[in-house]
Amino acid sequence: MNSHDSSLQSNNPANSALDSVEKLHRSVSSALSHPTDQMIEQAQNSLAHTEQAVRQARGNANKQAVELAEEMLGEEKERLSKLHSNQR
Repeated sequence: MNSHDSSLQSNNPANSALDSVEKLHRSVSSALSHPTDQMIEQAQNSLAHTEQAVRQARGNANKQAVELAEEMLGEEKERLSKLHSNQR
């Protein structure tokens, strides 16, 4: 029963959003340290995926996790915008 519980938890939209934000963080960090077109594009794709995951998590019972994901998403958007301004 515990493995079933943990699989439910990992499929939770709020947890998926948090996982997605962590992947976005790694992607943005890579793009900041290696600002190639490919790395920037990967970070932008990750951002779009994360925004979708956070949207799907809204209204989830775990409001604290959703709020954390939204806050972290905002920070990553800021980091990515700095990268864009450095590219110009």
